[in-house]
Amino acid sequence: MISRTVQVPAGDAVLTGDLDLPEGAGAVVLFAHGSGSSRHSPRNRMVAGRLRAGGLGTLLIDLLTEAEERRDRRTAEHRFDIGLLGRRLAGALAWLRDTPGTRGLPVALFGASTGAAAALVAAAEHPDGVLTVVSRGGRPDLAGDALPRVAAPVLLLVGGHDPEVLRLNEAAARALRAPHTLRVIPGASHLFEEPGTLEQVAETTRDWCLGRLAGAGVPGERSDESEGGSGEGGPRHAVPGP
Repeated sequence: MISRTVQVPAGDAVLTGDLDLPEGAGAVVLFAHGSGSSRHSPRNRMVAGRLRAGGLGTLLIDLLTEAEERRDRRTAEHRFDIGLLGRRLAGALAWLRDTPGTRGLPVALFGASTGAAAALVAAAEHPDGVLTVVSRGGRPDLAGDALPRVAAPVLLLVGGHDPEVLRLNEAAARALRAPHTLRVIPGASHLFEEPGTLEQVAETTRDWCLGRLAGAGVPGERSDESEGGSGEGGPRHAVPGP
């Protein structure tokens, strides 16, 4: 395992991240946290650990500098600046493509809350550089007109006790043209704090990323199953399931 803290140039900023690469990693999952969080988020770090156990590398990164984080805590001026966050994430994508050890590895994007919108914006701007996008309790609706331009498969994970975010994810799913799945985790609230729910997120994300890495197709929508998918012109989102 290679584990190190890295400095990632991204436009006008240098971002701090934690890069962990298991031996023989087949891809890297780049994490984009939500507002008010950081790369030290225990939820994202738990998911990242499960992904590494499955043979995937991880890069957890702060999309704001320390000075911007301090200012944002007072003013909240950056946390919903999806354009800025998307550009920063695109800079991290470019860094992974150019860095020894990760050069040539496929990159998946994992976004929580507003980080999910940033991940979708980055994927729309770099259609050849993203293996897949996973959203955990995310706000994909904030990606706006970037949604129809996303080419990578998308997995939307939402808690069953998070009705407003579920509604927003359903609306975002209708705007996606890429293959996508919306999966509801029963009993989970917005932060997936209930016993076993975050483990379901981690396992589902691991299996999804490994499936995309293996070139698996996205299954068609089935009314009695938890997964569904669509291509352009096909069904728009999956039904909730286990």
